[in-house]
Amino acid sequence: MSTGTVKFFNDSKGYGFITEEGSNEEHFVHISGLVDEIREGDEVEFELTQGKKGLNAVDVRVIE
Repeated sequence: MSTGTVKFFNDSKGYGFITEEGSNEEHFVHISGLVDEIREGDEVEFELTQGKKGLNAVDVRVIE
């Protein structure tokens, strides 16, 4: 699992971006890939899967 910080998430549109710890790469996240509710600034762990336009974060969980 990778870890990172939620850079942006729009509840009404259902998507956002997570900045991966260590590499500072940004990954797209869709509401369908969430396990927990997320907000900007949350520390999260996630898996990466290939999407139409690159890697997408899935199984996103807030680190407590």
